[in-house]
Amino acid sequence: MAVEIEKEVEKAKSYLQNLDTSKNISVYDHLCHVLKKVLTERPKNATALLETYISESATDEAVKSSESRVDMEKQSGVAETNMKLFQKNEEEDGEGDGEEEFEIPLPNCMELAFFFEQAGIGLSREEMYKIFLSLKSLVFGFPLTSVRFWGKILGVNANYIIAEVEFNEGEGDEEEAEEEAAEEEEPADDGSEADGPSEEDELPKSTYKPPPVVPKEDHRSGANKKVYFVCNEPGEAWVKLPHVTPAQIAAARQIRKLFTGNLEAPVTSYPPFPGNESNLLRAQLARISAATQISPAGFYMFDEDEEEGEEEESVRETFMTNQEFEGISLKDLSDASMSSWVHHAQHILPQGRCSWWNPNQKEEEDFSEEDLEEEEEGEEEAQAKPETGPTLLGSVAEDRALGTDLPAWSTYISSRVLPEYAVAVARSNRWPGAYALGKVRRFENVYIGWGQKYNIDCYTPPCPPNPEPEFADSSDVMEIEDPTVEEEQAFKQRQEEAAKAADDMDQMEEEEEDD
Repeated sequence: MAVEIEKEVEKAKSYLQNLDTSKNISVYDHLCHVLKKVLTERPKNATALLETYISESATDEAVKSSESRVDMEKQSGVAETNMKLFQKNEEEDGEGDGEEEFEIPLPNCMELAFFFEQAGIGLSREEMYKIFLSLKSLVFGFPLTSVRFWGKILGVNANYIIAEVEFNEGEGDEEEAEEEAAEEEEPADDGSEADGPSEEDELPKSTYKPPPVVPKEDHRSGANKKVYFVCNEPGEAWVKLPHVTPAQIAAARQIRKLFTGNLEAPVTSYPPFPGNESNLLRAQLARISAATQISPAGFYMFDEDEEEGEEEESVRETFMTNQEFEGISLKDLSDASMSSWVHHAQHILPQGRCSWWNPNQKEEEDFSEEDLEEEEEGEEEAQAKPETGPTLLGSVAEDRALGTDLPAWSTYISSRVLPEYAVAVARSNRWPGAYALGKVRRFENVYIGWGQKYNIDCYTPPCPPNPEPEFADSSDVMEIEDPTVEEEQAFKQRQEEAAKAADDMDQMEEEEEDD
């Protein structure tokens, strides 16, 4: 008997829970909302207010249903984006034969997720798998030699998922040439206007010569050695970031700006940043990579045959994997001195380049006779001093500490219970969010943070430049007071008398000559 009663109750409840398609509200939820309101307020005349409660409940439920519809639309949009990750494209179907499919430069993100999880960092497995599928679409969309999950930069409205890639030899150079050509085609204001001042009213020309603009480094060299693609969510289209310039790196060092998640957003700051958020993001990526990309000592080595003919003072930019690397023990990798780690990314000089550029050098065609004369006169002037920095594959132990009690790096082991299965983790204190993982012959670098550098002191914006001094007073440029009417008349009278006296003298001289 009790079982039959329970069945009848379940049937009645299921009937009340049927959704009304016209109002998108079920009777069961409607009654629950009304009863909850009556029991919460407990009015004295609940029977009289019942009709009011029912009408108000219907309105509240309608608002909730509209909000739920908006959430469902967002979820459906996310689902459509995720569906693209699990669909095969035509290029994947055509490359299923042969051994070429095993040569795809695609990282094993799930293995990386496992190591990150052991170290207590990284992203969830679901998100890492989506990133893995998104990187797969990137590999099939561009001719790439290597692809690496660089990390994730958090933003105010949206985040950036970043992939670090290298193009095949000869690929990607055409796009860079097009960008440079577009920059050169921009019209420059040379001041040669038809309505300018005439020769009679020609204004004085300034002799000031602005300092030369430091050129950006070429593709595949220096700060532009790597190419970066970003997207807000896995499954969205990858966007290639432009190359960074020294001016952008110099400006990024002086400002602190959180990212919004929109690459086209303007950067409002002082000093003004030359570019939008995509350029600022690229500058921060270059700075973070140069300071936090580290590897176990001995994993990379310089090519001895390539460096034989070069001078010792030349900057080395390339290296190769050491095939004879035997690995480093977990104890040495987790040592607080960081002597077992080296930087495998070039240091960025204060100039904003990895290789110093001499601002005083000029090409032969740029020399003129005036320049040659000035050069001869200014031989005694001091030449620009070359900037130097840490060498490539230099020890991380030489990194400058942030303070007396805060070193540049902190190390720990993921597990002391089972150290034979643990990994050594090095955390950057200068760039919070940058980690390096190492285990015998394996290492990984990842960054997950806001893209801001740590500062011991409170951030203080740079002050505006000092105003130019006033022009020095001298008798040549001193203004005099205007003469009075009496002084003008006296001056005029003296001029007339002088002229009359000169005429009398001339007349007397003529008479004497006649005599």
